[in-house]
Amino acid sequence: MADRNEPLAQVKSRRDTALATLVGGVPYIAWLGVRFDRRGDELTAVLPFADRLIGNPMLPALHGGVTAAFLEVSAIVGLTWTALWDDMEAGRIAPDVARPDSLPRLPKTIDFTVDYLRSGLPRDSYARSRILRLGRRYASVQVEAWQDNRDRPFAQATGHFLMPQG
Repeated sequence: MADRNEPLAQVKSRRDTALATLVGGVPYIAWLGVRFDRRGDELTAVLPFADRLIGNPMLPALHGGVTAAFLEVSAIVGLTWTALWDDMEAGRIAPDVARPDSLPRLPKTIDFTVDYLRSGLPRDSYARSRILRLGRRYASVQVEAWQDNRDRPFAQATGHFLMPQG
């Protein structure tokens, strides 16, 4: 747990810095433009719309590869954030982009299955992951992406990941 005497602003800044460091370690996340909205230990991935993300300009619709990448990034970052949370809160780790050895190793994708439910429209998209199983070596995650209405996802995925050792 965070020290009860630690000012709230300092705790928030430490958490935001850790998340920014985690996300900043993956250039593809920056290229996609994905950012994360953090509320406590809960993350919502945000994919701001950009013309370069369109796959079919006739519809127009988000590229299927962009949709899959957004879901996979959301799952991996959500999984890593959850796995790090206790160590981060206890002060055992403090990711720092200036010290690459302090960055956590990310889980490796074993398999990732995407269900495209409808076309992703040319607007901002959101995703949230749910960890089904988190063990020392293996994790299973579901993730769902939506745009205007969370009850109407446009894609969902299930992934299995090999957790980093050490």
